[in-house]
Amino acid sequence: MFRIPRARVLASVLAGAALSAGQPLAALAAAPTAEFAVSPAQMQALDVTVRKLDQPAAIAGLASPARVVLPPNQDVMVSAPVDGVIDRLLVNPQDVVKTGQPLLRMASPAYGELQLKLMEADSRAKLARQASDREKQLFAEGIIPERRVQEAQAAQSGSDAAVRQAQAALRLAGADVAAVRRAAASGKLDDTLTVRARSDGLVVSLDAKLGQRVKEADPLLRIANLRELWLEVQVAPGVTVPRGGEITVVGREVTAVALSVGALVGDAQTQTLRARVMRGADQLRPGEVVQARVPFAAGAGWSLPLAAVTYQDDKAYVFVRSAKGFVATPVTVLSSAGQAVQVRGALQSGQEVAVSSVIALKSAWLGKGGGE
Repeated sequence: MFRIPRARVLASVLAGAALSAGQPLAALAAAPTAEFAVSPAQMQALDVTVRKLDQPAAIAGLASPARVVLPPNQDVMVSAPVDGVIDRLLVNPQDVVKTGQPLLRMASPAYGELQLKLMEADSRAKLARQASDREKQLFAEGIIPERRVQEAQAAQSGSDAAVRQAQAALRLAGADVAAVRRAAASGKLDDTLTVRARSDGLVVSLDAKLGQRVKEADPLLRIANLRELWLEVQVAPGVTVPRGGEITVVGREVTAVALSVGALVGDAQTQTLRARVMRGADQLRPGEVVQARVPFAAGAGWSLPLAAVTYQDDKAYVFVRSAKGFVATPVTVLSSAGQAVQVRGALQSGQEVAVSSVIALKSAWLGKGGGE
């Protein structure tokens, strides 16, 4: 079945509209110029609609899957400081904790050994200090040579260093300053150790179980500081994100800004775009999968429907409304996403651009009734 091209039908309608408006048909067959006449009656007959330009802006791209993640310095793994048995759990998953808050308690002979080492080192340091004071006094009385004073001072320095090392080992195990001082002064051993939070955050996982025997450095729980979140968006290879372009999360009042795009392409033939959440972080949770819209193109342009752009001799044009009719204005297509396109050209805010029946306007512009 023979079908008449739609462009030819629309051009015929345009010609009919011109005759009904009292304009000669020869006007439609004139050589193509940048500006051509189209009356309001012709626009109505062809159902030509226009859109007023507002401000240049980036186009939000198609929705892409994104995972909510924590920056590397915001995710804290709490591990067992010493060998022991989990004696008591003091928090639950999803609990919000503060710095210094008790998380769990361990029964640990190894913790007692650390206290014993501190007591022994402190006792040796006291003896070394007394010996050094005595040697100084004997040297002052001329009884012993200075060499013995120097040897006593060296022994005292070594003993003091051993005390500091034992104190550091206890602090690393989770003992606070008061507990360290108490262990050295009282001479009593405490076989239970309370593990405390070292930063504010949310307990995102709890691996420890009551009665579980753990080794030093075994993972116990994870605490996430939610003051900063990232999005890892899976985008098509080669996508260029505008500098400072705003990434939005579908269905939520969440915005983020791009940080970097990974250099590697994954098995799903996508690249990972990392973005820092700037607003709405309280609406997200680490590990959650959302849909994010990433703006395309390297800079801001005029956002128009895809149907508003036509091509002639490999050049893109849009039709801008003028007092006489329309002006065929060349543009550069920056990007497209779905039914939207972003262009750059000699356009100004407030101008009206044809967004429908563009093919009929093109036929009138070129002065022919054939197809594209």
